[in-house]
Amino acid sequence: MWCVPRLDEQYVARMEDVLDTMAQPPDEAEPVVALDERPVVLRDPARPGRSAAPGRIARQDYEYVRRGTANIFCIVEPKVGRHMTYATRNRTAKQFARALKRIANRYPSAKTIHLVMDNLNTHSQNSLCTAFGGEVGRALWGRFTVHYTPKHGSWLNPAEIEASLWSRECLGRLRIGSLAELRRRTSRWNADAHRRRRKITWKFTKEKARDVFKIAQIDTSRSEH
Repeated sequence: MWCVPRLDEQYVARMEDVLDTMAQPPDEAEPVVALDERPVVLRDPARPGRSAAPGRIARQDYEYVRRGTANIFCIVEPKVGRHMTYATRNRTAKQFARALKRIANRYPSAKTIHLVMDNLNTHSQNSLCTAFGGEVGRALWGRFTVHYTPKHGSWLNPAEIEASLWSRECLGRLRIGSLAELRRRTSRWNADAHRRRRKITWKFTKEKARDVFKIAQIDTSRSEH
């Protein structure tokens, strides 16, 4: 099945925490938001391609000119269909802090924002304190209830589905050579997905997980979240 090297107490605890969170019904006071980051290679064609014509298929040379890299923040409130995906120059602690500020601004009245994401080294309160100062950073971090996916548990993050949709529908087989163009295309894709309120239907539950992985009664009380 999925790449699960070792089903220990910490893995089970984090998995079940995320699945419990995803089982919650939509609630404006406690929205559930998923976040993931994806690198993108910026590249231009080495030579002009050939457009399609009657009786002739389009062709694109396999060679390309690398123009650097960029980063996509894939952010979605899956059960509501609220999309906040956008492109940045790079992936840094400050960019992550700005992403959380952007999310918090979308939910000014929320009691708490449940945030599902992986445990990347920049995905912490320290990033917010570095970007905005200790007092502001801690206050911003306090607006979130964080649910980290376990190691090798990216399949538990609905933002992975958002990233896959973005990759197929926005990027596809296109070669995008500039950050400006990537931002334009991503912004249009996100606006369309948000306008249509495209939801992510999440059906995998804690009970199904216990059945699939043959989980007996594992004591997760000592595991660290």
